Amino acid sequence: MQKKLVVLFLFVLLAFAGLSVRLIWITRENGTQYQKQVLSQQRYDSTTIPFRRGDIVDAKGTKLAVSEKVYNLVIDAKVMLDREEYLEPTLQALGENFDLDMSAIREYVTTHENSSWYVPLRQLSYEEISGFQAAALENSNIRGVWFEEEYKRVYPNGSLAADVIGFTTTDNVGTYGLEEYYNDTLNGINGREYGYLNDDSNLERTIKAAVDGNTIHSTLDANIQSIVEKYLKQFNEEYKDAVREGNGAENLGCIIMEVDTGNILAMASYPTYDLNDVRNTDSLLGSIKVEQITNANGYYEIHKTDTVINEETLAAMSEDEIYLNLNNLWKNFCITTTYEPGSTAKPFTVAAALEDGSITANSTFECNGALEVGGHRIKCHSYARGGDGIVSVQDSIAWSCNVALMKIGQAMGVEEFCRFQQIFNFGLKTNVDLAGEARTVSLIYTAEDMGSADLATNSFGQNFNVTMIQMITGFCSLINGGYYYEPHMVYKVTNASGATVQNIEPRVLKQVVSESTSELIRQYCRAVVMEEGGDLRTGKTARPAGYAIGGKTGTAETIDENTHKRSEDEYVVSFIGYAPADDPEIAIYVVVDRPNAKQQDDAKFATGIVRDILTEVLPYLNIFMTEELSEEEIAELNEKQLEITTQYTQTPEEDALEDAQDGESGEENPQDGTAEGENGEEPVWMSYPVDPETGYRVNPETGQKIDEETGEVIDPDESALGTDGPVNENLINPDSSQDTGEP
Repeated sequence: MQKKLVVLFLFVLLAFAGLSVRLIWITRENGTQYQKQVLSQQRYDSTTIPFRRGDIVDAKGTKLAVSEKVYNLVIDAKVMLDREEYLEPTLQALGENFDLDMSAIREYVTTHENSSWYVPLRQLSYEEISGFQAAALENSNIRGVWFEEEYKRVYPNGSLAADVIGFTTTDNVGTYGLEEYYNDTLNGINGREYGYLNDDSNLERTIKAAVDGNTIHSTLDANIQSIVEKYLKQFNEEYKDAVREGNGAENLGCIIMEVDTGNILAMASYPTYDLNDVRNTDSLLGSIKVEQITNANGYYEIHKTDTVINEETLAAMSEDEIYLNLNNLWKNFCITTTYEPGSTAKPFTVAAALEDGSITANSTFECNGALEVGGHRIKCHSYARGGDGIVSVQDSIAWSCNVALMKIGQAMGVEEFCRFQQIFNFGLKTNVDLAGEARTVSLIYTAEDMGSADLATNSFGQNFNVTMIQMITGFCSLINGGYYYEPHMVYKVTNASGATVQNIEPRVLKQVVSESTSELIRQYCRAVVMEEGGDLRTGKTARPAGYAIGGKTGTAETIDENTHKRSEDEYVVSFIGYAPADDPEIAIYVVVDRPNAKQQDDAKFATGIVRDILTEVLPYLNIFMTEELSEEEIAELNEKQLEITTQYTQTPEEDALEDAQDGESGEENPQDGTAEGENGEEPVWMSYPVDPETGYRVNPETGQKIDEETGEVIDPDESALGTDGPVNENLINPDSSQDTGEP
């Protein structure tokens, strides 16, 4: 028995010896390979480095959308529980620096000991995490917590230009507006930080840097945009709940565009929303509720209800209903909503007829208040007074005569009318660089399906649909010499270093009418607003004080979505115009969709907004007044605290004043500025130092003493302080608007 045990022991010993030899051989021959395999199976940090989405800025560099770095709080329970001394200090630091339910955090960590990824807080600012980071530096036992970097989209101006800008989801996907249209341009490429084993089995870290997105430079001017939005909101506040519950109008829209470039300076609608809080349902209050229905063809459609969203109805709405109505709010009214343009289409009809020779500038038409067409009696707005009588081409636009326009349409005929509809881009997209532009190809007539009555109503803007962007883009081509520019919102793209990667130049797509026709349309549209249009002109209330502008009013009937019949008391009123009248620089289009008023068919709802906007925008653009101001207009401007930027000069005294201000008299002006009261600013001499002996102001350049009250130079013999500068004898008397010629 003992002999057998010895043999067994020797056998086991030999087996261990053989195994040891084998292990030594394996280690020598393949040890490095196996070491790498073991190491490669260990856990290493492999971190995504997020790119920074590019900014959206306005034409002057004002930031409209930016991406700010934020941090997600990540808890690694496995590391926190790796040593007993880690848990309590780490939990204590978390509780002291963050608003967390620490009992829930403790429970999670202790019951998920193998968890390496738990995110209780997201999108923290650097200030919010700095306290914890400082604590971790002081205490090495604070472990198992780290911060994942990402970027949060922020809109510094809240709701400003919300329709134009759009917003993003949490994964950098643009939704609506520029954010969606330029999504790929704004987005970059994520980087990565990861570890790998080199030939010596050492762990090395490699960082592949992120590529940040490009910045887009918009044609928008944030100041003009702000002015536009101010007056849209003011209109809503004035008419909200006036006749019916709800907003001042179902929709309000305004676009301002450069006539000769297609650059959009402002685009806004109301109601709007806060880009930093897009799901805030308060933005829905006052709007008409919409619902989704299935039409006869089995397709989904969004239909308007008779319900106004208030606190009570909002509380009763389901999540799906809220989301549907928020989506309706997020859409850009100026490019997605279609409507009948009404009389703002009349300049297009006249331009087409002039261009094809169907009429001349000397043509006249008789209006008896109505016209029989295709078995229908179609009335003019002048029907009640027996018609407009003999109407010239200019008067047909200035007075907005439907009968004259119907006769012009008849002179053209169906084929020519439809041809020019397409030339003016009705029924086609403008391709403005914004997401969501509506298709209107099915909303206009073709020559094959247009009857005589259709031609008659189309000629004055009824019975076909357009978008706001179609109308203003086409209108600019009518008044700028006939050139149709592609509208655009972005003029330049730069990379993260600021280098230009793309310039987007104004693009002329076609010439729609001749220069001579364009000149006539400018003349006719001027008569809509200015005195040459007579007492019957429809747009006189659009004229801002001190300016000559042109344009056209519009009052279009609406169609009930449910009955598909024309409403007798609901209208879309509008004004499309330009300034200055003789040399257009900008065009403006305001649409008021169903104003909250008892009598909606009044263009003054739109012209009033236009007047308010242009009163501020034109001086801002350094477009000077050319018309004499009435006392009422001066009082109005003073009340609004707006500078009177007039260049209107008709008297010799005013000419002399202008010469003095421009330095054309050849003499120096010691004030180097105007008197108090002319532009609402403190006179420049009030900034001069005071002579302690005399109490007079002293011009630091000439040494002349200036009377503080009048701005006049005191006797040069008494005021000269060792200078030989000439004395200005053409000073402005602050108590008079004219140059008296006296010192």
